[in-house]
Amino acid sequence: MIVLTLFSCKKDEEELEISNTRGDSGVTLNIPLSGSLQNPSFAPDGEQIVFTRFVNGYNQEPAEIYSFNLTTNALHLLVSDGSGNVNLPGSSWNNGKIVFSSSREPHDEIFIVAEDGQNGDEIQITNRANNVAYEPTFNPDGDWVVFESHILDVEGNGVVTKYKVDGTSSYIALTPQGDDCRQPNWSPLGDKILYQKMENNQWNIWVIDADGSNPVQVTSNIGNCTDASFTSDGLGIVFSSDYEVDIANIYQINIDGSNAEKITSFDGYDGAVSISNSGDKLVFESINADPDESTGTKIVLLDL
Repeated sequence: MIVLTLFSCKKDEEELEISNTRGDSGVTLNIPLSGSLQNPSFAPDGEQIVFTRFVNGYNQEPAEIYSFNLTTNALHLLVSDGSGNVNLPGSSWNNGKIVFSSSREPHDEIFIVAEDGQNGDEIQITNRANNVAYEPTFNPDGDWVVFESHILDVEGNGVVTKYKVDGTSSYIALTPQGDDCRQPNWSPLGDKILYQKMENNQWNIWVIDADGSNPVQVTSNIGNCTDASFTSDGLGIVFSSDYEVDIANIYQINIDGSNAEKITSFDGYDGAVSISNSGDKLVFESINADPDESTGTKIVLLDL
């Protein structure tokens, strides 16, 4: 990866780098970590982010969970045990807790760690013998999680599943076993859950009611649409798409499928996007290359 820095600027006393390949005002956060920095998600107050660091390159385990303060530059290691610990962009930080999945033995399950916790303080939430759990997010009250479920050793046919954090519910499948549905995110209004669905070799964004009813396809004919999360008012969705770009940029669309709009302008890859609760900032992973063929992405902050 070659990034040429045109200039540096001070933003809330934090030094940020602007890549000469960006056609927007996105700035690369100066996080002093090697590896691939991915899946950023805002804290409820918008002053911090949580993200995943893949130590050995893009999507290459082991992976660790960090928080980063956007004002003070404070970097805090939350989870690191030699396995793949991965948060999802969107609603993964709620009521002082951060939810993530971990590939620790015997297989991937969902865990929670306190926002001010220490490595080793995480608590396991899901526990099933024959199913794995990936990429969870919270509902607005923080008492339910929704996640991507797969039969053990089966990579396809993801099922969007919800489960109560205190363990008092059963595992509730919200999408059919025969579909392949992934990366669910809960609406800040609490009434909807979005996910990406593979159909006819194409990823599109869908929305269902929180009980799994009324599935509606949101995106259509705008490329492969992935890595989605809701806008702060719950009326829109931000996502990554390869529509009319070489790799992928960030787009926004209303939940009824209207007014699709390209937000970022970058000669490369922008993906895994989150929006602040105030609705005025985006964070996402980015690199001016194909991420799968790179040593890793950085995290970019964009003022809307």
